[in-house]
Amino acid sequence: MSKKIIIAIDGFSSTGKSTIAKLLAKKYNYIYVDTGAMYRAVTLFAMNNNLVSKTYLDKEALILNLKNISLNFKFNKKLGFAEMYLNNINVEKDIRTLEVSQLVSKIATISEVRKKLVAEQQLMGKESGIVMDGRDIGTVVFPDAELKLFMTASADKRATRRYKELIDRGDKVEFKDILFNVEERDRIDSTREDSPLMKAEDAIGFDNSDMGITEQFERICFLVDRTLENKK
Repeated sequence: MSKKIIIAIDGFSSTGKSTIAKLLAKKYNYIYVDTGAMYRAVTLFAMNNNLVSKTYLDKEALILNLKNISLNFKFNKKLGFAEMYLNNINVEKDIRTLEVSQLVSKIATISEVRKKLVAEQQLMGKESGIVMDGRDIGTVVFPDAELKLFMTASADKRATRRYKELIDRGDKVEFKDILFNVEERDRIDSTREDSPLMKAEDAIGFDNSDMGITEQFERICFLVDRTLENKK
C-alpha cells in the first residue's frame, strides 16, 4: 500500500483551490482542510464583535480575543465535505459572503492570527494523508509537503467565477465589486510582511485560466499518483 502524503495547494483567491482539494480528498480518502475558511471565521468573529470594518481594525482587541475563538471542522455527510464551525456554531454560509471577502486579507496580515492558525493547521497534518489549501501551505505550514501546487488564473477569469458563484446562491453583487475585491486581495496577500503569498521553489505552477474542473482534476491526479508512486 502506498504511503500517504501531504498535498499543499496554494494560490490566488478564486482559483478553485478548494474545489480541487475537496475532489482530491474524496478520491484518495484524505482529510481536507480549507485554511481560508479558518481565516474567514476569524474575520467573521471580528465583524460580529465590531473589531473590523472597511475603514477600521482594532488589532489589539482582536489579539486579546483570540483565546475566545474556537475553530473546528465537522463533516457533513449530505454535502460530502467538512463545514466550518466558529465557537460550535456552523458559519459555513456566513463566511462566504462578499463582506467577509473584503476584510479577510486585512485580518490575515495580523501575525498573531497567523501564528494561532498555522499551529492548528500543522497539528491537523501530523499524520499525513491530508489535502490543505491556502496562501502559505507550501511555504510556511508544510514546507516539507511531498506535493505542492501553486494555482493561478487571470484576475478577470477569477472574478467571473466568483461572481457566478455568488449570483447562483442568490447574493446581490456587482461584477466590478468582485473584480476590485480579487485584485485588492491579490495586492494585500502578496505584500503583507508575515508569510506573503508566494510560490514555493519546489511547487508546481498551475494556471487554470482556460481549464475546466475536469481537466484540472485529471492533470492534478496524475501528479498525485506520480508522487505516491515515488513514495513506495
